[in-house]
Amino acid sequence: MSPYTSLCSHVLFPLHEFAKGHDSVRVRKRLEASQWWTPQQLEAQRIERLREFLLDIGQRVPYYRTLFRQHGFDPSALTSLGDLQALPLMTKSDIRSRQEALKADDHGPLNRYNTGGSSGEPPIFYSGRGRTNHDIGAKWRATRWWGVDIGDPEMVIWGSPIELGAQDRLRRLRDRLLRSELLPAFEMSEVKLDGFVAKIRSRRPRMLFGYPSALTHIAQHARRRGIAMNDLGIKVALVTSERLYDDQRTTIAAVFGCRVANGYGGRDSGFIAHECPSGGMHVMAEDIIVELVDSEGSVVPEGRAGEIVVTHLGTRDFPFVRYCTGDVAVADGRVCACGRGLPLLREIQGRTTDFVVAADGTVMHGLALIYVLREQLGIRSFKVTQQSRGLTEVQLVTDPEFQAGSVANIQAGFRRRLGADVDVQVSIVDRIPAESSGKYRYIVSHALAAL
Repeated sequence: MSPYTSLCSHVLFPLHEFAKGHDSVRVRKRLEASQWWTPQQLEAQRIERLREFLLDIGQRVPYYRTLFRQHGFDPSALTSLGDLQALPLMTKSDIRSRQEALKADDHGPLNRYNTGGSSGEPPIFYSGRGRTNHDIGAKWRATRWWGVDIGDPEMVIWGSPIELGAQDRLRRLRDRLLRSELLPAFEMSEVKLDGFVAKIRSRRPRMLFGYPSALTHIAQHARRRGIAMNDLGIKVALVTSERLYDDQRTTIAAVFGCRVANGYGGRDSGFIAHECPSGGMHVMAEDIIVELVDSEGSVVPEGRAGEIVVTHLGTRDFPFVRYCTGDVAVADGRVCACGRGLPLLREIQGRTTDFVVAADGTVMHGLALIYVLREQLGIRSFKVTQQSRGLTEVQLVTDPEFQAGSVANIQAGFRRRLGADVDVQVSIVDRIPAESSGKYRYIVSHALAAL
């Protein structure tokens, strides 16, 4: 660790977190200690923390006061993680319809979010400091697995307007001090890609962080240009927010000359799992309980694929209990070669978000269109199909909050990104069918495939 990185990790960033009222430093230290416990020790701690969490929300959160009473559920009697199965699953629509009842009576500061919407049904939810502390502390621990710490130079290739829109003067100063630089992932024109490659080369980051699709796109561009990127000293590329495919891992690793570490989670469900250098996809189990369930909601046996259901112990002010993520995985019962006692997942089949192509040939992330949709009230689910550079079709399932003027807003927003003359056809439908494979895709670009 360089002296400057040590200063950032041990002084500057802890001071930043203290000033914001965050407890992430303590959380990271707690997690770094408990990761070496035996599975039996971890299990005992998780049961105790889950019991305390459920007792707390059963007293402070209106929805759970009622739910526990209706189901005759006594948190103090909880003796195993399996006792959670006495409670119903929580869906995205449950969150949408019970926002006020899910807030604790004496909640602290809450930030309002909705997801990027790659699920096609973005919920609106709230996040308190406990959840923030977990996300920061857990990610911090995971990066340190790879020999990277806060203060090491990093390039973040990201697309959410929550991050992009928050780049005020103070945040830019903080990022400069911590040697973190944010590159917007929405637009992937040749000029932008040239700029990304040049910045990465000049910055010589120790870590890359971003969407696997975006990092792959940059890597492929550098390869086409004949620009070497494997001599920069990059230690690891941490990828998240989309499913990581084998060919993407191979391309990123080969072009940037580094290992690729997969992370899994969501803005709604939290930082759930991360890959270690030994290849194990470890659940952040101290604060997150993961169940895998079948289509009937029953927990599947080890070795069978099931939907990932999350109970997040850091969400006391707006609880997530047995929350259905919509993603699928298989539990891995082995003990990882790294020696950590954290449970493992494998075959995570997270959703992906495609790129789209503007009329002038500019390639951009599909989230550029998704965030136009999320600005409109009353959209329950959607599907965007780019038939060609000149025609994009949008299917919407709406509720009574949807306003007639939103159609024009969507068309205008899409045209700002795709081109002023693009035909944007919006239709209101009763349901959006799955693909022939049974999976759902919410951004489909036939124009991209034609490139």
